[in-house]
Amino acid sequence: MADNRKIAEQYIQAMAANDWEAQDRLLSDDFVEEYPQSGERIVGKKNRRAIIENYPGGEPSEASNTGPSPKPPVIVGSGDHFTATGQIKYPNGETWHVISLVEFRDGKIAKMTDYFAAPFEAPAWREPYVEKATAAARSR
Repeated sequence: MADNRKIAEQYIQAMAANDWEAQDRLLSDDFVEEYPQSGERIVGKKNRRAIIENYPGGEPSEASNTGPSPKPPVIVGSGDHFTATGQIKYPNGETWHVISLVEFRDGKIAKMTDYFAAPFEAPAWREPYVEKATAAARSR
């Protein structure tokens, strides 16, 4: 039986290294990626790779230790379902948070559903009710 957690870790390492060949090896031949926020569905490794290679301004990259609030990727789950959280740095310099729901089949990543979120300043009105996380706490 494949160790899906290890495969998820290898995928994130390949993202950090911008190693598209390694990423492709970890994806099933009928891989599907969905972006619910934009309503897009990417069918096949070829289309996924074309989006990355044709991204305006250059390829986005995993940004585990860069950006305004560095945070290493976190993977949780078991069996065929994992959730990975991390950050992506875009060619325009922005770093966004990403949550990926990852589904495995036969030792390969068969489907990912990705949610993207831009960082934002905490509103002043919440100040009396919250603790402000330090940079160290945000990176855990």
